[in-house]
Amino acid sequence: MSPESLQNEIHADAAAMLKAGLRPFEPRRGLSNGHLQTILGNYLPRPVFPCISESEAVLVDPADGSRVMCFCDWQPAVVRAERLTVILVHGLEGSSESRYIKGIAARAWAAGCNVVRMNMRNCGDTDGLTPTLYHSGLSSDVGAVMLHYAAKYGLECVALVGYSMGGNLVLKLAGEWGKAAPLCGVATVCPAIDLAAGSDALHEPANRLYEWHFLRGLLRRYRRKAALYPDIYATSDIGPIRSVRQFDNKIVARYCGFRDADDYYYRAASARVVDKIAVPALIIRAEDDPFVRMLPETRAALLANSNVLLVETRHGGHCAYLSRDRGDDIHWAESSVVRYLMQIARESKVASGSNGS
Repeated sequence: MSPESLQNEIHADAAAMLKAGLRPFEPRRGLSNGHLQTILGNYLPRPVFPCISESEAVLVDPADGSRVMCFCDWQPAVVRAERLTVILVHGLEGSSESRYIKGIAARAWAAGCNVVRMNMRNCGDTDGLTPTLYHSGLSSDVGAVMLHYAAKYGLECVALVGYSMGGNLVLKLAGEWGKAAPLCGVATVCPAIDLAAGSDALHEPANRLYEWHFLRGLLRRYRRKAALYPDIYATSDIGPIRSVRQFDNKIVARYCGFRDADDYYYRAASARVVDKIAVPALIIRAEDDPFVRMLPETRAALLANSNVLLVETRHGGHCAYLSRDRGDDIHWAESSVVRYLMQIARESKVASGSNGS
């Protein structure tokens, strides 16, 4: 093992990684810079997505009729209930069509899982399915999707996978639910656990390109919502918005029931509940992630939770993890997450006394 590999394992228990089927991450030659990894992360080929997915608008809030669009790929009916079901949740301004989501979906499907690619509210051109905006605190939407499909198909074991903002959502739900069936595990890549720290990092000069990318999408989406629901959303009194924090302060807080951005960041952050996670949970994060930051107290809470495997690497950028491996393992995080989830599924079947298929 190279010295760099050893350094990459510095914050993870090597025995725990081995047990979970994970290999050390070594960045692709010439891509040890976090910005390069982040920018190029979507451009190396992924496995071909072979499925013709079924779409369904799932009700997540009966109070206002809010629905989210899910794209599902189910294993044959005879084994569907006993197979691991993986619900994938994208990041800020992503969708079920994001390359990383379809990449991990292809891997999970090939491993024999049922796969649900969930859009957050309004994402994937679904603005008309809800009168509300989406934000980082809507973990109940993920829970509603899980319960919907568990009831529909009698699913025995469901794992949640989240990237960035989606990572915060699934960790928040896991902390809120504890050990509640059918949830059997969680895996996240670069989760935005400490929302305030991440928002402030986005506004740093070196990260303004990323912030403007997100901000343009958020403002464009808000204008669409205002056009669809002019009685709810105003455009005339918003004023200039030049940062994600300003967007969260002027729009998210105003229309989603928070006092201000700080109140939103506190109440929506999974950092408050990660100590209560009671199912196996994998958290992958890179120390050179340009804008997702983790506070020392959050890291301490994760390390103190025996259900959490925190894998911190020196390199990897934001949700990129382009590795030196060949073939499908170029995208190290995606292949690692699937290996981890399949290990969880095997252990869950042993614990339940099921032989499975």
